[in-house]
Amino acid sequence: MPKCDHCGAHVSERFARVFADQNGEIRACVSCSANAGIAEAAKERARGA
Repeated sequence: MPKCDHCGAHVSERFARVFADQNGEIRACVSCSANAGIAEAAKERARGA
């Protein structure tokens, strides 16, 4: 079963087919991506304040 290279969480074969890079690496799963999005939003808000 494929796993996220960032956090080690298991991901579905379908997720891996869609989101893996050309080397088959999955840089972020749904949880990691959501956390990255939150961090980016926080940075943007901090710049605007």
